[in-house]
Amino acid sequence: MTMQIKDPVSRSPGGASYWPDVGASLVVFLVALPLCVGVAVASGVPAELGIVTGIVGGIVVGLLPGSSLQVSGPAAGLTVLVADTVAAHGLAALGVIVLGSGLLQVLMGLLRLGRWFRAISPAVVQGMLAGIGLVLVISQLYPFAGREAPAGTAEKFAGLPGLVADAVTSPAGVGIGLLTLAITAVWNRSRLRVVPGVLVAVVVASAVGLLLPLRRIEVGPLADVVSVVDLSLADVGLIGAVVTFALVASAESLFSAAAVDRMHSGPRTRYDQELVAQGVGNTLCGVLGALPLTAVIVRSSANVAAGARTKASRVLHGIWLLLFVVALPGVLSFVPLAALAAILIQAGWKLLQPRQVIALVRTDRAESFVLLLTAVLIVTTDLLTGTLVGLLAAVVKTAWDVSRLSVTVTPDGQEHEHVTLRGNATFLRLPRLLEALEALPVTKHVRVDLSGLRHLDEACRQAIEHWAETHRTAGRTVDLIRPTSGRPVPG
Repeated sequence: MTMQIKDPVSRSPGGASYWPDVGASLVVFLVALPLCVGVAVASGVPAELGIVTGIVGGIVVGLLPGSSLQVSGPAAGLTVLVADTVAAHGLAALGVIVLGSGLLQVLMGLLRLGRWFRAISPAVVQGMLAGIGLVLVISQLYPFAGREAPAGTAEKFAGLPGLVADAVTSPAGVGIGLLTLAITAVWNRSRLRVVPGVLVAVVVASAVGLLLPLRRIEVGPLADVVSVVDLSLADVGLIGAVVTFALVASAESLFSAAAVDRMHSGPRTRYDQELVAQGVGNTLCGVLGALPLTAVIVRSSANVAAGARTKASRVLHGIWLLLFVVALPGVLSFVPLAALAAILIQAGWKLLQPRQVIALVRTDRAESFVLLLTAVLIVTTDLLTGTLVGLLAAVVKTAWDVSRLSVTVTPDGQEHEHVTLRGNATFLRLPRLLEALEALPVTKHVRVDLSGLRHLDEACRQAIEHWAETHRTAGRTVDLIRPTSGRPVPG
């Protein structure tokens, strides 16, 4: 569903007040703070690294050209990828991977490849988000029961029966999580939406949680976790992870840009420049050993809805994050992990988009097959495999749809047959074409009209010519009317 939000950019002349941007930045900051921490915890890294990424996304990416109103930071859509990568290569190697993916993004932007991300099949994108969302929801059920989520996706699903038993015996985390979800849902439907529902839910859940024995966030000074990347860890084995991070982060950022552009009437995103900006941000995040960043739709839509006019709002939100973690880091230690898990479950559910998936299954089976194939492979294998296979399936589907071929056989007397081909003759339709030609009755003369073809690929051309030569050898005549000249070729 497309959100239409009137954007005041066009009504703010060069000397207009920046107070609307200041107000919007505070709203985005309040939305971003729990999400930065929650994404980091869900990714299996220190909470401080999520805030570092949020600061870089706000201040550094916010200052660069590309998009004016979309906000960058750690994304829920990358939690599964980051968690798997840290489990496989270790936290120290994360900086090398993020650094490499950032440099690759910069290169892609300079090569003007940003616009090509808009050509990816929507079914693949939706399948990718659905697969990530499902894994995210499953993994965040564990903090409800006070347990650590297993590293592998298969182990996460296998542990669900035992998780139910743990939840029954220790209901405190479940109660806090459900309370967080309920407050967020009710608040977002109220008239007080100027204050983010996520913030209200976290504050209330933290206050109630003071009376309960719950696991909480551990946040310390940024200097304790930020370290310059160790380039000695660079290895050929990390190339696959670098490419995956770059492609997924780029796709998520540019898809977000397309969505945000539909929310306002201000300047449109310049995709190549935005890709460079995201690459610069990830390069710096890699140098600092932090999480990867992308443009994120939740914070971006909050920025537009709050009345942001210029990129000043997103830069200021990064400054507020920096000031908060420097001045008041201890405040976050009151937040229960179950409350953060609830926020991420909500984010994962939005990525899953079950209503849209069901609607697509009902209306377009081919597209829904691509979507479900992508999602299932992401859940059962990994993000890169699922996405690549989904893209391949989308290409095959498109080629099949384009290969519309009509074969009409018209008798012309007792010893003549007229065959007319219309549409696109590609190798995908070759079996049907040969069946039609080989099913022709034995006659002295066959006329094959190819002039109505919009496209005739090499496989079909050779097959038709081979069939014609076989018939001529048998003593019959075959006339081929070529699609270019329209003149018959005598047999």
